Amino acid sequence: MSDDINIDDLIAKLGLQPHPEGGYYAETFRAFETCNPGNRYLGVRSTGTAIYYLLTPDTFSGMHILTSDEIFHHYIGDAVEQLQLFEDGTHRKVEIGKDLLAGQKPQMVVPNNVWQGARLKPGGKFALLGCTVAPGFDFADFSMGKRTALKAKWPAASEMITALTRD
Repeated sequence: MSDDINIDDLIAKLGLQPHPEGGYYAETFRAFETCNPGNRYLGVRSTGTAIYYLLTPDTFSGMHILTSDEIFHHYIGDAVEQLQLFEDGTHRKVEIGKDLLAGQKPQMVVPNNVWQGARLKPGGKFALLGCTVAPGFDFADFSMGKRTALKAKWPAASEMITALTRD
């Protein structure tokens, strides 16, 4: 099935547009209900949001951080490698995909205030993911990472940080 999918058709059918972090996205849900989640947010937020998120061989999700929890869901396509950088200086690399026997997970949670970035596994053609955010996503809660600063704090993840940053 994945071999039959044309990326341009997929982008058109789902109404995807370039995402500032890389890849393509379209918001599919924004809860009408709102909340005032407190001091790590400036103002009121939707209680939840969801998007389609597409990675292709020439795109990646640049290292970024959110003040909300984010859940990734693998829909179709190839596996994705995701790097997560924790405040205590540790990191982990996970695979989001459908091959459970190889240790991939079809769903992955990134806790709030954890740096994250992702790319297709080498040789992959595309991956269509979903991302659910709670409290809901707002660009005011989003920051892109700087390569030099991230590598200084997480030197053990230096190679993947370089691959997932643009500066």
